[in-house]
Amino acid sequence: MMPRRNYARSFRYYWKRMLRIKATPHAIAAGVAAGAFASFTPFMGLHFILAFVLAWLLAGNMIAAALGTAVGNPLTFPAIWAATHGAGTAILGMAEAGAGASPKPVNVGSLLHNGEILAIWDPILKPMLIGGVPLGLLVAAFLYVLTRVAVTAFQSRRSMHFESHRRAAGENPEFEA
Repeated sequence: MMPRRNYARSFRYYWKRMLRIKATPHAIAAGVAAGAFASFTPFMGLHFILAFVLAWLLAGNMIAAALGTAVGNPLTFPAIWAATHGAGTAILGMAEAGAGASPKPVNVGSLLHNGEILAIWDPILKPMLIGGVPLGLLVAAFLYVLTRVAVTAFQSRRSMHFESHRRAAGENPEFEA
């Protein structure tokens, strides 16, 4: 069953919300990039905090950083997790080591239930973190450029629109107070 509002409408809402933030194009783009990068880390529940810290370091906007974390959502997380884990195992050379023998399956649920959170570091979290850095940087760079161009164009059109209305109000006595 589809949600009451479809995903395209939600995306347009967040995109317009991001465009209307009152900040410089760099600040908005840096915030979005920080939020997107944070979504590629395996630290669920800490994405907002990580995005805010990165945005602060990059002189980015905090609201844009929060909106940027929407890159990671229930629809995209499975793909992000698979991509970061795959990239991480390739970077770490874990894929070749396990080619001859099948790796021992990891039961994450039982490990977490028993409080053995460190036991999932090597097989799961470490590869996701290592793979998430380059993938997150690629997505963040792409979104930085896209957002900066879009915000610059939007703010330019908006200021021209308001300026034309101000001139029209000044030339037309009906608009004077």
